[in-house]
Amino acid sequence: MLGIRFSEFIAPEDNRSQFEKLKDLFLEILLHTSGDVDEAFEWMQMLDQEHGLFTDDYTLEDFKKDLFENRYIVESNGQTGMSGKSERAIRGKALEDIFGKIKKSGRGDRSTAHTGMGDEILPETREFRFGDKIEQIDFTESIKNAQKRDAGGFSLMEDDLEVRESTHKAQMATVVMIDISHSMILYGEDRITPAKKVALALSEYIGRVYPKDSLEFVVFGNDAWQVPLKELPYLQVGPYHTNTVAGLELAIDILRKKKTANKQIFMITDGKPTCLKEGDGYYKNSMGHDPKIISRCINLAVQCRKAKIPITTFMIANDPYLEQFVEEFTQANKGRAFYSGLEGLGNMVFADYEKNKRRNTRF
Repeated sequence: MLGIRFSEFIAPEDNRSQFEKLKDLFLEILLHTSGDVDEAFEWMQMLDQEHGLFTDDYTLEDFKKDLFENRYIVESNGQTGMSGKSERAIRGKALEDIFGKIKKSGRGDRSTAHTGMGDEILPETREFRFGDKIEQIDFTESIKNAQKRDAGGFSLMEDDLEVRESTHKAQMATVVMIDISHSMILYGEDRITPAKKVALALSEYIGRVYPKDSLEFVVFGNDAWQVPLKELPYLQVGPYHTNTVAGLELAIDILRKKKTANKQIFMITDGKPTCLKEGDGYYKNSMGHDPKIISRCINLAVQCRKAKIPITTFMIANDPYLEQFVEEFTQANKGRAFYSGLEGLGNMVFADYEKNKRRNTRF
């Protein structure tokens, strides 16, 4: 055996301009600052003092000028903010960082075993049948057949027509629940930024690869509310408890309105449920695992199971009480649970989304 051979690592050459290199760093910082451009520039200045990001030939002011000229930042009402271009770039960068480049060879795996008038065109052709749609006809092959049949002239007959088969692809409606309770930034660990990044990357991936799928976002603290994709980069943690019940109720309500048969909920959280809405006030128990709160969560898990809505919980904290809740919750829903560090969260979300697209949901 030759064993393991080691060689010198030679980093790939980076031919990007100084602006392009710094722009990627700036976009990453913007996600951490929830879109606060002025704070992001302060971070860039501190990093420059420590690591020498800028030179006499290309200063921080030159970088700011290029950001304005390239429309990554804009000024409105005396305030500097992100542009739509920056928001799109952040989504694309999140996808690249978490999932890597999407390769065409990896776009399948969601087709059923049946052929018909679906989305994925197959290479095989067959004869035309009554009821086939005109868009299924392969005119190139059909004209070839006509020429073979009548070399002296040209007339296209029904027997010449060939159509291409296609496969059906299951459509999925997904709601991503993101915990924005105060614990998501406690103990010196930023958990909200990775959660936002995963949500942005998942949205970009679905938009590129499965554009007919729907993806909605729900955030939950003391209450729960739906947020559009555009607002995700600006999402901040509040001084909130964890009202998981409100988040689940809103997610269920959103999915109930979707016509597709395949539905699912992804819940990203680091804290045990500690809050319920009661009338105009709240019932709270910061210690967690309160029977009143837990039973409401479990009842909703059962409700989702009966509605064939699997719930996948991504727990990004080490907490025995939370693990106990997640196990009870997952058993009631017959869904799945992942105990993930922040580094592995994106890969787990992506893998589970793909897995759910390939399987039939049965309870």
